[in-house]
Amino acid sequence: MPVKHNLFEDLKLTREEVEKRRKSDDRLSKLLNDYDAIDADVLKAESAAAADEEVKKLKEKRLLAKDRIVQQLEYPGSKGAGKDFDA
Repeated sequence: MPVKHNLFEDLKLTREEVEKRRKSDDRLSKLLNDYDAIDADVLKAESAAAADEEVKKLKEKRLLAKDRIVQQLEYPGSKGAGKDFDA
């Protein structure tokens, strides 16, 4: 059974810490919303027994979204190396 990915564990932050930062950072809020949507797509694909390649691509997309969140948390206001990857 598919299980929702624990982003906060990966970030080594509590949900409360992230939510506090989210309230004052519109870009972080957007990135978190994007991550949640992608994570939901991964769960849906896994539940539907989608092709392995499709699930793999979704997981890679989720990882990229997480990397953007990490970057925003560490370097707020800077798009840095990920500047060319925003949708």
